[in-house]
Amino acid sequence: MAARDGADSSGMETEICKDITIQKEKPSCGTAGDGDAQTLLTEQMENENTLPQTSVSNGGESSAEKEMVDLKIIWNKNKYDLRVPLDSTGASLKEKIHTLTGLTPAMQKVMHKGLLQEDKTLREIKVTNGAKIMVIGSTINDVLAVNTPKEVVQQEAKAEEPKKEPLCRQKQHRKVLDKGKPEDVMPSIKGVKERLPSVPLSGMYNKSSGKVRLTFKLEQDQLWIGTKERTEKIPMGSIKNVITEPIEGHEDYHMMAFQLGPTEASYYWVYWVPTQYVDAIKDTVLGKWQYF
Repeated sequence: MAARDGADSSGMETEICKDITIQKEKPSCGTAGDGDAQTLLTEQMENENTLPQTSVSNGGESSAEKEMVDLKIIWNKNKYDLRVPLDSTGASLKEKIHTLTGLTPAMQKVMHKGLLQEDKTLREIKVTNGAKIMVIGSTINDVLAVNTPKEVVQQEAKAEEPKKEPLCRQKQHRKVLDKGKPEDVMPSIKGVKERLPSVPLSGMYNKSSGKVRLTFKLEQDQLWIGTKERTEKIPMGSIKNVITEPIEGHEDYHMMAFQLGPTEASYYWVYWVPTQYVDAIKDTVLGKWQYF
């Protein structure tokens, strides 16, 4: 019994030693497996780092890393292809359009589903790839090209004005004006407009240097032109026009003509009309009444 027990005991010790040996070997195998897994994980991370990445636009990123969108810019019947970051603003787009067209941002009216909002990004206003952007506006040069001819015409017109000879210098009028003012000429008040007086306007000459007076018969709608020889009663409605011009050197008096027919030959000229009554005469004869 003792010998068997000894043998059994010896066998158990042998098995225990084998188990211990096996247990010691297993961790070493496990350690080798963990090393292989770590190597694979490292290789996978390195491979992922080499793959291209798409990211949302950031100020520090290059344009190649930003999400881009292709646009069709249409301005002045011309089309331009433009590629810009989707997260750029409307204001930035205007700067790009300026580079393409020469049209300054201040002169641009940019349309995409309504007026472009400069403070919002293209992503926020739903701009998609291939979108058409309409641009309205004129360059500085276009504006100048349109305005310049008008300015030139105005300058030419001003240059021609001095060439127009004043009526008072024409021979037919000069021979009357050279006689000077009538001795009974009515006083004038320069820079003042007055209503027609209740008495006839007198102390004036006609083209024959004869004395003439004007009476405005408002109740009869007539203008009476009286001379020493006769008085002509003219319906105001038949007078086509009234022209006046200050007398050179005596600007407080005017020469005035009533057009009684279709041609210049029908003008009835009156000289030395006091300036304060000129507008009232024209308005009364031509139908614009003055109320004071």
